[in-house]
Amino acid sequence: IVKEPDRPTTMKTRIIAANQQVLRIDRETKKAISDETHDKLAGYIENKVPDVDVILISDYGKGVVTNTLMSRLIAAARKHNKITIADPKGLDFSKYSGVSLLTPNKKEAAQASGIEIVDESTLSESGRKILETFDINKLLITCGKDGMVLFQQNKAPCKINAEARQVYDVSGAGDTVLALLGLGIAAGKSFEESMTLANTAAGLVVGKVGTATISRQELTAALLPTRDSTIFKQKQLSDLPALVQELKRQGKRLVLTNGCFDLLHTGHILLFSASKQLGDVLIVAIDDDNSVKALKGPERPVIRAKERVRIISALDTVDYVVLFSSKELESLIKIIHPDVLTKGSNYTSEKVMGGELVKQLGGQVVLVPVTENVSSTQIINNIKSRDNAG
Repeated sequence: IVKEPDRPTTMKTRIIAANQQVLRIDRETKKAISDETHDKLAGYIENKVPDVDVILISDYGKGVVTNTLMSRLIAAARKHNKITIADPKGLDFSKYSGVSLLTPNKKEAAQASGIEIVDESTLSESGRKILETFDINKLLITCGKDGMVLFQQNKAPCKINAEARQVYDVSGAGDTVLALLGLGIAAGKSFEESMTLANTAAGLVVGKVGTATISRQELTAALLPTRDSTIFKQKQLSDLPALVQELKRQGKRLVLTNGCFDLLHTGHILLFSASKQLGDVLIVAIDDDNSVKALKGPERPVIRAKERVRIISALDTVDYVVLFSSKELESLIKIIHPDVLTKGSNYTSEKVMGGELVKQLGGQVVLVPVTENVSSTQIINNIKSRDNAG
């Protein structure tokens, strides 16, 4: 972190009405950074360039990304043969001469080229003029609901259409495009493949309120909707801290239930339905295969963990599913900090593992009445007895 004592930290206040951003108030200074700050930043960047694959530059026009800083950054990137991707600000794109890819939106491209963009023809004219005027290898113009178009020297434009989605807030869409382009290219994908990642991610972000982010599962589900549309519900333990923080920020009441859920039956369905009614978000924690084996015996589980997770993710009452080891229950509870922990009424409060911890954290333990006299063990024993009788 580089500190500049006489420079206030930028603060933005967004006014939201009916889940739509209508106004933003910025408290900031746009003056150029001091020479001392410039030298610190430039030196740090030049030292780090050899260790990275892609350099992302998000210019907000707040005085940090100066012409001099850009020149030193691009020179360092070229020296070490690194890819640079810049999201520009302002009318003069000469500041970004030498970058590998520039990502203006349609309005910025029109202003920089001096060509009003009203259709695909004028969009192409604007893109070509920017490529010819400035020393830029590739140009990606983002067009909001109309997708994005990639321009390259001596190649036809490559367009990717955006999927129709409800737009709540465009905050962060440009940064999302920049980040996913960088991720794709750093992972060895082509510019065209990386465009697909960026376009899909931006479509998801604008469907959320505020400067939101998306998860790996959400992006995967959007890219592969026909394979498994419930994959975004499936979380790793490492995903939970950020997820829970966001849910708590939104004021959501979290309900947690856990178990083996081997051979899904009506008792489980009743448990999930009743649990969901106790809050806003239901998280189901599923014991992994080793835990089930330890709890139920060497012949269990009948259904492996991966399949159990997928089956329960398909239920409308379930918001998120996480696989865990029974030894991790306390850690799981401390991360989720549930408002409610539920179990079936075949348990007693004293026998609910993790119940005391939940109470200490300010939550409550609720035993859900399960009227169906059925269990996975009972189902398995019935099958075995019929086989033996046959």
